[in-house]
Amino acid sequence: MEPYWELTFDADGDVDTAQRAELLSGAERGRVSDLLVFAHGWNNDTKGARSLYRRFFAPCRRLAAPGVRLGYVGVLWPAIRFPDEPVPDFDPSAAPATATPPGEPVLDAATRQALDRAFPDHGATLDRIAELLAERSDVPSRVYEFGRHVRELVSLRETSPARHLGEDTGSGEPAMLTDDAVQVCEVFAAARADSGQAELLSELRRRVWDGAHELLRQGSYYAMKRRAGAVGQLGLGPALGLLAADAPGIRVHLIGHSFGARLVSYALRGMPADVRAVKSVTLLQGAFSHYAFADRLPHDRARGGALRGVQRRIDGPLVSCYSRHDDALGRLYPLASKLAGDSTSFLNLWERWGAVGYGGIRAVEGARRVRLGERLPARGCVSVDAASVVRRGGPPCGAHSDVCHEELVRAVFAAGRIPMA
Repeated sequence: MEPYWELTFDADGDVDTAQRAELLSGAERGRVSDLLVFAHGWNNDTKGARSLYRRFFAPCRRLAAPGVRLGYVGVLWPAIRFPDEPVPDFDPSAAPATATPPGEPVLDAATRQALDRAFPDHGATLDRIAELLAERSDVPSRVYEFGRHVRELVSLRETSPARHLGEDTGSGEPAMLTDDAVQVCEVFAAARADSGQAELLSELRRRVWDGAHELLRQGSYYAMKRRAGAVGQLGLGPALGLLAADAPGIRVHLIGHSFGARLVSYALRGMPADVRAVKSVTLLQGAFSHYAFADRLPHDRARGGALRGVQRRIDGPLVSCYSRHDDALGRLYPLASKLAGDSTSFLNLWERWGAVGYGGIRAVEGARRVRLGERLPARGCVSVDAASVVRRGGPPCGAHSDVCHEELVRAVFAAGRIPMA
């Protein structure tokens, strides 16, 4: 995996300028022909992101034809890793063998450390969240207090550049941050149930603190989703513009997993309008709305998705790989995305609030749908059913992180028209 560079961004999208300078000079000096730029998703710390990049890029040199001079970039941004989410082929010892017994603390030391890193200066709020999770009180007011602290944790100051970069369809904050906290926690508890059958109301109430833990997870991920948009639009996009100016012949291929898929998509919106260096974008289990690229929303024809038309900034296709085995996107993401006051019933919740990594790109004229390994179009949006390989993983996220497969690397090469051996 050489030559390899890293670009590190803070929560507002500010880049490590020394790393950026090293990339700009190194790519030009090394006469890189094709630069693979990968952005990690929600469930990653720096160590996990680097491991992901090594594993995903491992087949690239062998697959590339002679004469192709590959370069690699790992994007590092301040996401959060919940240790109880198993990642296929990575650090299995981090996942607990069994669920936390009722009455035991569920905010373990590793999770608390991850939250401290992701939300600095919120120590007092996290202290109280940990106390409430350990207490597991039957008093509803404690659940309402918990919901209030989660909202405080993920809120942003009015002047934050990321404040308005959390919505892909311009619809406002999700219901989990505004609706009745007890009901929200009961719904999350039901969504996490392994049986898939409706739970008795008494059972849901008994498990409300399991749902509260999920509210903390999903609230944190909403903050990461918003942060990914800021890093992409305000950080990576402008950096790609500088790269195109310094190395005018370079061919850039953007790859993003989970919220990293959102990050690289928003980078297109942040690039200078005349940049044509990006030759392909491949989204792996993208954790954002399947209507993000829509010219018109099916439920509101007066509005389009936040990323409508950005595929025209790519000198090649925008490819979304999706899998029905992704429980994070198929079960939990729609619940976390649903809006307060929305009249959508839970029967069509997944249609209205679905993720691009679960069912592909929706409501884009001319978009294609193919199976993994089939020929990709040269332009426009295309959804690739990757369920044949993206299929491993346990609860609560299923196959969401099962993305290190040679078949997916081949899809990146095909999308970018990178000559293969």
